[in-house]
Amino acid sequence: MIDKLNIIKQRFDEVSDLIIQPDIISDQKKYIQINKEYKDLKKIMDEGVSYISLISNIEEAEKILKEEEDPEMLEMAKMQIEESKSQLPELEERIKFLLIPKDPEDTKNVVVEIRAGTGGDEASIFAGDLYRMYLKFCQDQGWKTSLVDSSEGTAGGFKEIIFEVSGQDVYGTLKFESGVHRVQRVPQTETQGRVHTSASTVMVLPEAEEFDIEIDMNDVRIDYFCSSGPGGQSVNTTYSAVRLTHEPSGIVAQCQDQKSQHKNKDKALKVLRSRLYELELSKKLEADSEKRNSLVSSGDRSAKIRTYNYSQGRVTDHRIGLTLYDLQNIINGDISKLIKELQVFQNTQRLKDSAEII
Repeated sequence: MIDKLNIIKQRFDEVSDLIIQPDIISDQKKYIQINKEYKDLKKIMDEGVSYISLISNIEEAEKILKEEEDPEMLEMAKMQIEESKSQLPELEERIKFLLIPKDPEDTKNVVVEIRAGTGGDEASIFAGDLYRMYLKFCQDQGWKTSLVDSSEGTAGGFKEIIFEVSGQDVYGTLKFESGVHRVQRVPQTETQGRVHTSASTVMVLPEAEEFDIEIDMNDVRIDYFCSSGPGGQSVNTTYSAVRLTHEPSGIVAQCQDQKSQHKNKDKALKVLRSRLYELELSKKLEADSEKRNSLVSSGDRSAKIRTYNYSQGRVTDHRIGLTLYDLQNIINGDISKLIKELQVFQNTQRLKDSAEII
């Protein structure tokens, strides 16, 4: 462990010097990359200082045991060894997890897309429930959300809703939410009290920066139209809504949330860039055999990841076999425990895969 920490310190010293160089500061892409590496290495260095201090305390105490005869000093040395050794295992585990190569996407903001699936009106209502669940969770995290586009369901909820989330480590937290979410409950429209199963699909796309993916605007068809409200009626008379079609890929993105045509275009372009970036990311994940079994659902849009059963008050995550009987709190935004369990599971798998570097 000490040898590994010494190697990390060498790189930390290099990065500390690079981050103040004028040519790095003037290059936004390089500066962001170096700054991120600096922050990641500093976390390891802070824990490393504590680890080296504990090792030093143990060595000093062991030296006292060999050389001292005073009973009081010997007792203090024994206590110091015992206390330091009791702290070592937990600290070593924290350092091991920090040494796992980070997913470079984890720090990105995201675009979240929720679409009603099977189940008709009930699926749209459930999509609305999921949207409110994520809004509450994001609010509790101190993240900022911004609506991009929505299409309301005929009986409430949404046929489709797209929104942005910005904050710290957003993708690293929300990426596990991609996939099919299934609900089992008695719909509001059901007169005989029968439980129905409906589903909605959630996609969490890492938000692409301009230097992540370049779009040739000559490949993009731009259409302007009037914003529409529930039922399709026009809510204004100006052509402020924007639809962008990337003709080489056929990917479409639109925004009608803002009154300004310019702001709608910027938001739609951000969504288009993120969808194209996610397409490339999916190819990389598919090509990477180690990540093919990842909990992050990127390529398979039909993967059922979670069931919300109202009659039993339970939520089951099928990827790790976790069931929590806390549906009401979860649907009201308290999804932290689910996400933490998924993160722990993935980190444990990554730790096994990365054992040779520890």
